[in-house]
Amino acid sequence: MKIVLASNNQGKLAELQAMFHPLGVELVPQGALMDGEAPEPYGTFLENALSKARFASERTGLPAIADDAGLCVAAFGGLPGVDTAYYCMQFGYEKSDANNVRALIEQMSGVTDRRAAMVSTLVAVRHPKDPEPLVAVGRVAALIAQQPMGEGGFGFDPVLLIPELGMTFAQMTPEVKHAHSHRGRSSRLMMELVRENWLAGSAAVRAAAKD
Repeated sequence: MKIVLASNNQGKLAELQAMFHPLGVELVPQGALMDGEAPEPYGTFLENALSKARFASERTGLPAIADDAGLCVAAFGGLPGVDTAYYCMQFGYEKSDANNVRALIEQMSGVTDRRAAMVSTLVAVRHPKDPEPLVAVGRVAALIAQQPMGEGGFGFDPVLLIPELGMTFAQMTPEVKHAHSHRGRSSRLMMELVRENWLAGSAAVRAAAKD
């Protein structure tokens, strides 16, 4: 089964391809099939993910999966949330992962409440007007580290310290990160939803056709 991933983020693509490989699902980045980006005017991960999934499906004619994820910092009232990717720009920096990390460390200076959460919301649609989209949410609690630690991952991984493991996402192997990350959790839930709602039905139809 071929599904378009409504993202051109190579980090997301690599993680999700690894997750969905056992299902025999081929995830194709939308940039390989279409131009343009979906509008993301909403304030929640769910609404933006649904917008991206519908847009990609409409443009490609394929089922689509979209992810909207972000960092929710307790001391900032849950922000930056849906604006996570552009966090540093409000402080005059050019958009980049490194600048996002730099800006966060600067803004957290002197803040004692270091609690945060990374949230990933995955939405899958069979077609643009699918009335029953699949929704999977993964959330992981973290602490904002005082300084970056580790060389792996992307985004805010170097400063997302997972207390029970005593390391940041950037210090983890890909396998450990998949097991504990927000996207790992949402992906596993989505895998089960796709298997139960999309693939199981197809298998039953094929089996019936052989009888």
